[in-house]
Amino acid sequence: MARSDPKNRTRYWWDTHTPGLSLMCADFTTQKFSPHTHDGFVIAITEAGGSIIKSRGIEGEARTSTLLVFNPAEVHSGGMGWSERWRYRSLYLTTSALDVVAQGLGVASVPYFLRNIFDDADLITGYLRLHRALEDGHDLFQERELLFATFGLLYERHGSGGGRLDDPPQDQVLLQQVVEIMNDLYADNLLLDDISAMVGLTPFQLIGLFKRTLGLTPHTYLTQIRLKRACHYLSLGMPIVHVASATGFYDQSALTKQFKRCYGITPLQFQAAACRPGL
Repeated sequence: MARSDPKNRTRYWWDTHTPGLSLMCADFTTQKFSPHTHDGFVIAITEAGGSIIKSRGIEGEARTSTLLVFNPAEVHSGGMGWSERWRYRSLYLTTSALDVVAQGLGVASVPYFLRNIFDDADLITGYLRLHRALEDGHDLFQERELLFATFGLLYERHGSGGGRLDDPPQDQVLLQQVVEIMNDLYADNLLLDDISAMVGLTPFQLIGLFKRTLGLTPHTYLTQIRLKRACHYLSLGMPIVHVASATGFYDQSALTKQFKRCYGITPLQFQAAACRPGL
């Protein structure tokens, strides 16, 4: 739902894939938050401008170089301060969403955060990617991958309590099992949670396995498998819309986007070249 105030525009919605997760895109010029709390966990990432925030009796600044984190029921307030604009994205996780994260990470409970402002560039980038993927809403595999990767890193690096994230054993054996699953089921609606369960890992452990052994995320690797199969079908002259369906892409547009991103050409260009007479 979008708010119509021309000086303070917001769009707020509930995620369709993760129960208890809601999101907001905000673009403020005069907004002032009175002291308040949220039932759930709050993450906020500034995209432009900034604001002054107060929590635990400490005043700090929200900038593009900072990540805001608030524990459930933690009182905080904020306002424009020095900035003429504050554009940010935020995530709100109630108990059910936090349970999904905890299960995916293999931890017993949610850690508590002793600070509200963090300046980790990789976390900021990760949460922006996660929010945009959730906004797009077309790739549940990637959404879950980013969800567990970002929260896993945040929990490990800055959380107090909540359990230790163990390294998975037998990397090469497990990797081969996962690769075989992906090659067999690439056309299906594969979910990170399902693949993890098939090999006895948590989703976060699976992400770590791929990063250690291949330097790729599971989603990136699966996309490569799908693109290779798409090339095969395209070279046979199959219509692009059917190729997208046969290789596990959401639609023709998703196939084209990934194809051009990886290969620098469109599926149509590839097919026109691959199907030329005499090849």
